[in-house]
Amino acid sequence: MSFSWNSYASDNTSAQPPKRVFVVGATGYIGKFVVRELVSRGYHVVSFARERSGIDAATTVELTRQQLQGSEVRFGDVCTMKSLMKDGICGEQFDAVVSCLTSRTGGVKDAWMIDYQATHNALEAGTLAGAKHFVLLSAICVQKPLLEFQRAKLKFEHELIESGMAYSIVRPTAFFKSIAGQVESVKKGKPYVMFGNGELTSCKPISEADLARFMADCLEEPAKKNKILPIGGPGKAISAKAQGELLFELLGREPKFKKVPILIFDVIIPVLTLLSKLFPMLKDKAEFARIGRYYTSESMLVLNAATGKYDADATPSYGQDTLRDFYARVLKGGLAGQELGAHSMF
Repeated sequence: MSFSWNSYASDNTSAQPPKRVFVVGATGYIGKFVVRELVSRGYHVVSFARERSGIDAATTVELTRQQLQGSEVRFGDVCTMKSLMKDGICGEQFDAVVSCLTSRTGGVKDAWMIDYQATHNALEAGTLAGAKHFVLLSAICVQKPLLEFQRAKLKFEHELIESGMAYSIVRPTAFFKSIAGQVESVKKGKPYVMFGNGELTSCKPISEADLARFMADCLEEPAKKNKILPIGGPGKAISAKAQGELLFELLGREPKFKKVPILIFDVIIPVLTLLSKLFPMLKDKAEFARIGRYYTSESMLVLNAATGKYDADATPSYGQDTLRDFYARVLKGGLAGQELGAHSMF
C-alpha cells in the first residue's frame, strides 16, 4: 500500500496550513538569513523589499528574488503606509510580522526614518492585517542610549510593548561582520588596530545564521513571547585585543598591534558638533564620530542597571557558530557576502 503525505494531510482535519509571516528588512544582512530560516521551517513568508537594495542600491529585483528564494517577494517602500499596505500587505491576513529593519549608516535622519518610523509603519500595517505577534530585531546597545539610532529604536520598542500585540524584542550583541573589518588588512601584513589597550570593550559575537534561528524560535516558543531578549553567540566574551590575537594565531604569525588613543574622539566630536551648527551637512559626520566613540568604549553585553557595569555572565549565549570558525573561514575564502559597507570602522 502506497503512502501519500498530501492525501494524509488533506484527510487529517487537525492539519494546519503554515503560518503566514510578513518580513520587513528582508534584504538586510540579517533579514536574508531570517527569511531563509522561516522558509526552511515551512512558514509562508512574504518578503517586503525595495526594488533596489544593498550597498549603493546595487541589488536588483532579480537578485533579490534569488536571495529570498522560497518566499513571496513583494516590492515597495516601507517608509510609506500607502505602499506598505498596497504593495506589501495587499489586503491579506498575516499571523506575524518580523522586522529586521535597521538604518544602514546610523545617521540622524536615516535613524529616525528607518529605526523608528518605518518600523512603526510595519507594526501599524501588521495590526491592520490581523497579525498577533511582532518579532523585532533591535540591538543590545539601546540599554545605554547615547546615539540617535539607539533613541529611535528604543522609542519604537516602547510603542511595541504598549501596543497590545504580543512581542519578542531581540537584542543581539555584535554580529560577526561588525568585527570583521580588519581581517583583510591583517591578512596582508598590517597591524591590528585597537583603541587603548584593547581591553576597553568585550562582546559575545553571534553569526547571522544563529541569530536567524533564534528569531524564528521566537515564533514557536512561548517563553520568548512578550520578552526583551538579549542574546549573544556561544563561548565567553571576547575583547578587541583577544580578537586580534585570534586572527594572528590563525595566520600563524606573532601579534602586531597598533594602539590608538580613545581621546582622539574627544577632540573630533566637539569640533564636528560645533561646525554642524554652522554647516548642517556635517550633522551626520558628528554623529558618526559619536558612534565610533561609543563602540570603542562600550561593551556589547548586558548592562547591570544596579552597578552600571557590563556583565558577560548575564549575557545569554546561543548557537554553535564560533568566532574562531568564522575567522578561519573568511581568512581562507574572503569576506564575500559580509557587506561591510562604507562605514566600517577600519
